[in-house]
Amino acid sequence: MAKSKKPLKAALQSQQSRLKLKQKAAQAAQTAELMAKKQGGAKGKPHPANAKGKGKAVAPPRRLTMPFRATDKILLIGEGNFSFARALVRDAPAELEHLPARNVTATAYDTEAECYDKYPEAADIVQDLRAAGAEVHFGVDATQLGKVTSFKGRKWDRIVWNFPHAGKGITDQDRNILSNQLLILGFLRSAAGFLGSGPVPEVFSPKKRKRPDDDDEAEEDENMSDDHTDLDDDNIVTAVAARGTILLTLRNVVPYTAWDVPRLAKNPPSPTTGSTPPNPKYLILRSFFFHRSMWKGYQHRMTKGERAHGTGKTGEGGEDRTWEFCLKD
Repeated sequence: MAKSKKPLKAALQSQQSRLKLKQKAAQAAQTAELMAKKQGGAKGKPHPANAKGKGKAVAPPRRLTMPFRATDKILLIGEGNFSFARALVRDAPAELEHLPARNVTATAYDTEAECYDKYPEAADIVQDLRAAGAEVHFGVDATQLGKVTSFKGRKWDRIVWNFPHAGKGITDQDRNILSNQLLILGFLRSAAGFLGSGPVPEVFSPKKRKRPDDDDEAEEDENMSDDHTDLDDDNIVTAVAARGTILLTLRNVVPYTAWDVPRLAKNPPSPTTGSTPPNPKYLILRSFFFHRSMWKGYQHRMTKGERAHGTGKTGEGGEDRTWEFCLKD
């Protein structure tokens, strides 16, 4: 008899509560900082952005991070209209000029008919991908990759899921967060068996952030904060084939930050049934800013596709951030 799902839900809900407290504290600190700046301006202190009369300060450009190599075998999950796959195969950045199209396997959760109905442009894109030699599959559940017959015995260097979402349309935010956390956990468990083996990829990371001894939430993944320096592909110094990695990209704004994906990967809760294998533990290698402009023609689409009164796009404002994981020994 299956065990109750309450232990898992309780663990995830407790995690949500802790994250909310952290977010409130961060917002309070940000508000206090803004108030202090306003008070300083009222006393005649020049604002740094206008100190030299040059108008608004311009933020330095983000460094481009290329997470792929031209020799990688890449599995793309939840492709939507397949525009990211096309960017890899047809219009890749210079670093991937020699990436063979046959090295790219692109999948969608929808059936082929459903995909073309949701995303009318997808039919031409898929035709182009197949003509180039890329592999395209429909009806692939990210949490059940082992059920895809053609995947048996295969391994990939990179398994990529850009902007995952359960797409259940749950209006209650806590339940919506929970449904997406369960989706991510299922994906991380499913993908583990398809990652290439080898040594841990070597990347340079910023120093770990020290935290109070009485903070039971202390985790080494705190060094992967939103403001850490991005790494380019020169930081990957592996000379031999390293173990495969998962690249998972999300909006770095609420409610997506409440999914707490880094913690789910590093310290996943126990499975809810005896028949479910333990959730694998991952090492967090790095996180970096995801530049949509790097990928020519890439279009982020909502899970539900085109809307009657909209473009079907989502994720406006804020930033996109990619987290990279590999399996822990």
